[in-house]
Amino acid sequence: MTSFQFQTVPTVISEFAAARRLGGLLRAQYPGLTRVCVVTDAFLYKSGLLEPALADLARCGWEATVIDDVIADPPESIVLEAAGRARSACAELVLGLGGGSSMDVAKLLAVLLAGGQDIKSMYGVGKVTGPRLPLVQMPTTAGTGSEVTAVSIVTTGATTKMGVVSPFLLADLAILDAELTLGLPRAATAATGIDAMVHAIEAYTSAHLKNPLSDMLAIRALELLSRHLLPACEDGANREAREGMLLGAMLAGQSFANAPVAAVHALAYPIGGIFHVAHGLSNSLVLPQVLKFNAPVAYARYAELAQAVLPGVTGSASSRSDALISYLEDLIAATRIPRTLREVGVGEADLPVLANEAMRQTRLLVNNPREVTEADALAIYTAAW
Repeated sequence: MTSFQFQTVPTVISEFAAARRLGGLLRAQYPGLTRVCVVTDAFLYKSGLLEPALADLARCGWEATVIDDVIADPPESIVLEAAGRARSACAELVLGLGGGSSMDVAKLLAVLLAGGQDIKSMYGVGKVTGPRLPLVQMPTTAGTGSEVTAVSIVTTGATTKMGVVSPFLLADLAILDAELTLGLPRAATAATGIDAMVHAIEAYTSAHLKNPLSDMLAIRALELLSRHLLPACEDGANREAREGMLLGAMLAGQSFANAPVAAVHALAYPIGGIFHVAHGLSNSLVLPQVLKFNAPVAYARYAELAQAVLPGVTGSASSRSDALISYLEDLIAATRIPRTLREVGVGEADLPVLANEAMRQTRLLVNNPREVTEADALAIYTAAW
């Protein structure tokens, strides 16, 4: 067996309505601490969704500082402003409570508050020197898997993003409460769900670091996500579907945290950066065409993944690979989210710009099972347009 290393969050709690006893859960984990910084977004905070969690924090003696100005694709300025507020409150514990952006900001706050490292020196792989404050993550969407990954994405310019990748960003505790995802709108459910499926697919076919554990997690994640995505879209209050999606997204997160993602993400980032399209939807828009591009070299692994979503599928490896791609195209169509780049405002003249920007994502492209040139990227974008 090939040698490998696998890292993940040391403790995961999966419990429906766990947010209603959040203060007690954190008190059991951190008996000597009192000041927690809650990182979230304005919509969640004002919606009242977090009130039971905040009430239990207060009941259990926690002094909570809520930072609710996180936005999608958070810019560096938001991270630094949040760090300043949390530092003024003398936070001892950081809690990311929201979507991927909130959890990404929470990761960086935990490091920024504990040491003197400048954020610009963290960009890249293995650049964080540590230490960090205790970190807890609690997702309110089933998609990014950020609660169990060692990656944080920051918007660094008008159209550019940078990643911070370090084991220091792995949380101490991830809490999965599907009650927090009940009622999530159809479009957001679909886009985040497809995002999680992309994580599983790309981890399973990654050219680097894939291993028996990441493979096992990817397959189980894909099974759960494919089974529960449409039911969750059709009925936002479907508890079983929501629990399946949240667990599947977390398993996919554990998988790609160890076997990194590739060309789907590399081509999605410029769409989000330039046209401000949500990350999950950006992934969905290019997924089928990237899979078709990869199929000539990755068909055997795609055929194996087909077994997870199409039990009983038969035929050659190539035909099963084709069946997987067709299934995913039909699934995306059934969710009723946009399926083409033109639907999200991308013009045909913009495609070469996207292709050029995608080539900058070398951290991701190196993991793709097939080499992607700028001409290849342009062809993929053109097919997705």
